[in-house]
Amino acid sequence: MKAMDRALVRRTIRIALMSAVLVSATPAMAFKIVEPAENSVLKSGKAITVKVDLGQNPGVIKVRYYWYPELGDTLVEQDEYEKPAVPAQDKIAIDKFLTKDSATGGSIVVTPLLVATAEADPPFGGKLPVPPEAIGVVRLLAVGDISRGRLGTRSVFDEILVRVEPEAELISIEFETDKPLRLGRAGQVATYGQVDTLGKIIELPVVGQFSDGVTRPIVSPTTGTSYRSSNEKVIKVHQQFGLLQLVGNGRTTLTVTNRGKKEDLEVIVEVGDEANESPVADAGPNRTVKAGTKVELNGLKSRDPEGEALFYAWSQVRGSKVPLLDVNMPRASFVAPQVSQKRLFRFKLRVSDKKGADSLPSFVDVIVEP
Repeated sequence: MKAMDRALVRRTIRIALMSAVLVSATPAMAFKIVEPAENSVLKSGKAITVKVDLGQNPGVIKVRYYWYPELGDTLVEQDEYEKPAVPAQDKIAIDKFLTKDSATGGSIVVTPLLVATAEADPPFGGKLPVPPEAIGVVRLLAVGDISRGRLGTRSVFDEILVRVEPEAELISIEFETDKPLRLGRAGQVATYGQVDTLGKIIELPVVGQFSDGVTRPIVSPTTGTSYRSSNEKVIKVHQQFGLLQLVGNGRTTLTVTNRGKKEDLEVIVEVGDEANESPVADAGPNRTVKAGTKVELNGLKSRDPEGEALFYAWSQVRGSKVPLLDVNMPRASFVAPQVSQKRLFRFKLRVSDKKGADSLPSFVDVIVEP
């Protein structure tokens, strides 16, 4: 190799190394939760240190932190911090943790468990309590408020999934319902409302009593719960979602197992004899869009085996809350918010037919880019 060629190679290598150093030294553009790490294992009821990297987002005045169940509906994020009125050891269900109810009884807003400013230690972070009843996979959402002077504020966010495990031992499994559980003409349970058709999908209200005195909801399979039906011609188990589907009349025994404990519940189903298959929800394909774009969620490929008309229910289960329009229509829509880095927004669709049969949930991911 000629001397000139060798010099050119050395110069190219030096430039590449300098570029790599500059890139590594450049602060991350994204607003990001750096502590705890994604998929960390946390302890129920313990305080953790939370920390964010603001990235290239000047003007952040405060950061708000929220907990959600993994598939819990994203609520309107209220920015005032409200200290719980009851001691931490008392019963505070995670899906109702620091929420307010609407006039109709549905939770519509959520208040942060921590609001941190630049004066906090660490800045915009601090000690965040893990809800004492939390168990399984949960979401941690951090929302940064950026001041724009007379233009008001805008927000950036990051969200991670973590696993919460209680240190206490599971003592027993209990069902928060009548025993035996009667569905249909033989009796109704307020938990489920009117159950009068095959194809209905329900969630079993099952909780665990732990040695620390805390009652924790263990419905979700991410808590370690598994379900088995002794007669799948009466009730079919959808283990992935922790859901139960009524497929026929008769009796079955549901067996719930968690952490080596087991409990049985006898279920009697007596609904109409008319065959009715569950509809199938289709929330459409995942997509990537630019901020400011109007995004249409399309559930028109949802279908009913008997060809009946469908009722639709859209909800948001990942990302900071966006105003979602037409949530009970085949097509729902929202305007993709401004983001500083790619961000995930996930939406859930459930459909039902006119007889009351339900679908399993269908999900669609929307990645929003700057």
